[in-house]
Amino acid sequence: MQVMYQSTRGKGEPVTASQAILKGLSEDGGLFVPTSIPSLDVSMEELSQMSYQETAYQVMSRLLTDFTEEELRTCINSAYDKKFDTDVIAPLKEADGAYFLELFHGPTIAFKDMALSILPYLMTTAAKKNNVKNEIVILTATSGDTGKAALAGFADVPGTRIIVFYPKHGVSPIQEKQMVTQKGTNTYVVGITGNFDDAQTAVKKMFNDKEMAAELADAGFQFSSANSINIGRLVPQIVYYVYAYATLVRQGKIQAGQEINVVVPTGNFGNILAAFYAKQMGLPVKKLICASNENKVLFDFFSTGTYNRKRDFILTSSPSMDILISSNLERLIYRITGENPDTCAQLMEALSKGGEYTITPEMKAQLADFYGNFCTEEETKDAIREVYKASDYVIDTHTAVAAGVYKKYVADTKDDVPAVIASTASPYKFTRSVMDAISEGHENLDDFGLADALEKLSGVAVPKAVNDIRTAPVLHDRVVDAEDMPKTVKDILGIK
Repeated sequence: MQVMYQSTRGKGEPVTASQAILKGLSEDGGLFVPTSIPSLDVSMEELSQMSYQETAYQVMSRLLTDFTEEELRTCINSAYDKKFDTDVIAPLKEADGAYFLELFHGPTIAFKDMALSILPYLMTTAAKKNNVKNEIVILTATSGDTGKAALAGFADVPGTRIIVFYPKHGVSPIQEKQMVTQKGTNTYVVGITGNFDDAQTAVKKMFNDKEMAAELADAGFQFSSANSINIGRLVPQIVYYVYAYATLVRQGKIQAGQEINVVVPTGNFGNILAAFYAKQMGLPVKKLICASNENKVLFDFFSTGTYNRKRDFILTSSPSMDILISSNLERLIYRITGENPDTCAQLMEALSKGGEYTITPEMKAQLADFYGNFCTEEETKDAIREVYKASDYVIDTHTAVAAGVYKKYVADTKDDVPAVIASTASPYKFTRSVMDAISEGHENLDDFGLADALEKLSGVAVPKAVNDIRTAPVLHDRVVDAEDMPKTVKDILGIK
C-alpha cells in the first residue's frame, strides 16, 4: 500500500514521501503528514532478533513507500555505520528503575544524529527520483543539537548547501564550538542576536516567501529543511522506539505485547511525536510522558487545552528544550481535529497572530495517551544527582528533565509499567551543569577540563566529538539580527 503525504493545512494534492522530504514544508505553511498510518505487521519475536539497520528497514519501508528496497537499504546502511561508536547504535541501560535509551552514540553525541545521519541520503535519493536539477539549500534553525548534526550529515554532500542559524547566547559552549568549527565547503553557520523561536520563525517565513523562492530558482537553488518539520527527520525517529521495545523483549525484560511507558524530554515535539506514531503503528505503548523544562508551554497545554506562547523565554541548563513554539505539535493537532485542515489552519493562525489557541473538550479528550509535567532547574540538578547516586550512571540535563518528570508521573499515578526514557544527549555536551550536580571543587576548570574530570568520575571515556573540537579553529563567526536572516542567506548564495 502506498502511503502519500498531505499538508496539515489542506492546500495542494497529496505528494509522495520523496516529494515531501524534498519540500520540507508544504507551500501553505503546513507540515506533511501521512494520509494513513500503516501497521507494523512484523512479529515482535522477529523484530527482537533484528539489528538496528534491519529494524530501520522494517519501519521505514512501511512509511517511505516510493523508495525501492535497494534505495532504502543503501540509505540505512550508509547512515548507521562506523559513524556510531557502538554496533547496536542505540543501547538500553537500566538505571534507577527505568531503561535509558541512549540516542547519543553518533558523531555529534546527541539524538539528532539518529535522523540526521540518514536525511542527506534520503534527500539526495529523493532528488534523483524527482529529477531535481537545482542545488538544494538546507535552511535550519537550531536550539543546539540539530545544527551540528545537520552540518555533520550534509558536509560536502554533492548538490547541497547547508545554512544553520542558532541563538548566539542560547546554546552551551560545547554546542557552539561544535558548530563554529564545522568543516565543509558547503557549510555555513550564523549566530543571531535573538532566541531559538526568533530563528525558527524567520526560517519558516523564508520557506513561505514566494518571491524569495523565485529568486532562488532563477539562481539554481531551492530550499529544503533539516528541522524536525521535515518528514524525513521524523520517520527515522520512529525506528528507535521499536528497536528499544524489541531489545527489552530480546533481553527477557518484558514479554511481547506487554505495555511500556515512554518518557521524552520535549521542546519542538518531534521526538515524542515519533513515539506517538510508533504507538499508532501498533507498538504497545501505554503512556507518552512529555517532559518539559521551565519553558513549560507543553505542560500547560496538556493541563489546560490552551497553547500560549505569550510568556517569558527562560534560558535553562537544557537549552535544546528552550522553545515556546513547538512546531511538530501541529501534526498532533491535525490528528485530533479529525484531520480537518481548516480547523488546524485556523488554530495555527491564531497562534501566529495572537500567540495562543484553545482546543475543544472533544479534542482534549483525544490527548489521553499523553501525560505532561516539568522540572525546575533545581529538580533537574537533583535528578542528575539521584540517578548517579542510585546507579553510578551519569545523564545529561535534558535526560534529567525526563527522569525527574518520570518520578513525578509514578508518584501521581502509581503506574509501574516498565519505562523507556529517551536519553537525548551525552553528559559530555553539558559538562558544567552535570559536574555541578555530582561533584565539587571544579569551578576553575574550563569545559574541556570538566570533560576530563567527568571521565574520571564516570569511567566513560571522553567522546571523540569533544576531543576533536579541543583545538579546532573557529571557521564561522558571523552574527546577525533575526530580521537580517533573509539578506544573509542571499549573501551566502551570491544572490544580489
